[in-house]
Amino acid sequence: MTSTPDTLDAVERTALLTAALRAVESARSDRLYDDPYAARLVGDIGPRLLGEVRAATFPPGAPRTVPSTPDYNAIRTRFFDDHLRREASAGDRPQVVLAPAGMDSRAYRLDWPDHTRYFEVDRPAVLAYKEERLHGVAPRVDHRRVAVDLTHPDWERDLVAAGYDPDAPSVWLLEGLLYYIPRDDAHRVLERVAALMAPGSRIAADIVNDSALTLPGMRPLLDVFAGWGCPWVFGTAEPEALFAGHGFAVRAVQPGDPEADYGRWPDPVPPRAESGVRRVFFVHGTKNGTKNGTGS
Repeated sequence: MTSTPDTLDAVERTALLTAALRAVESARSDRLYDDPYAARLVGDIGPRLLGEVRAATFPPGAPRTVPSTPDYNAIRTRFFDDHLRREASAGDRPQVVLAPAGMDSRAYRLDWPDHTRYFEVDRPAVLAYKEERLHGVAPRVDHRRVAVDLTHPDWERDLVAAGYDPDAPSVWLLEGLLYYIPRDDAHRVLERVAALMAPGSRIAADIVNDSALTLPGMRPLLDVFAGWGCPWVFGTAEPEALFAGHGFAVRAVQPGDPEADYGRWPDPVPPRAESGVRRVFFVHGTKNGTKNGTGS
């Protein structure tokens, strides 16, 4: 299958925005990580998408009212880099799953324990595009692509067919996913993921709060994504409760908190008790002792 940026739909193209952000970050002298493959993955569309986000984030002659996307993405990437490596190296967690994988290159740029099986789950067009762009680059891990949409009725079967063992501990990352899908779909994804995870497995994700979807000051950024055809549609002020409803015990931290700052977050971090403010959360935690997650 030949895939180009023009064959990617609106949601799939957001992965090119992420690649553009990572390429720019990697060129900084004070970069939080180095992604040498982002420039290969960005394509012709990624810089244009980044330009639109920058214009909305840093309007000429006006104060910034939306989160700094470049700083947020840099912190998010570094936070989840550290999380995945730490969890994959701690104890017996031989499986890492990125769902969706997008233009992520952690399989190629990070070192992994020798026993690790690394699964990238995403739509066929996305994985085909990335495979072509990274042709000739060898992953540093036992790398397995699972070309399937997470809304497909039996994507779990494809993951298991690729060698994933639901009875073995695993580490999952749902990065850049939950705010693009409706509430009911978010619950279904978490329920299905939980059913695939052995007790003690680890999960991580990012999610915004409800106010980030409605505050007038967020409108410039929200309008960009809506104009691309991929609006943000889901958020929660209580991510711990969202994940607990599916059998996970998690913590949620915000960019700018001590463990998610790296000297780069430019805005104050409002206390969790304060309402009516925009937030983004990095969620991470453990699958509880039952085999299957519970819906809510």
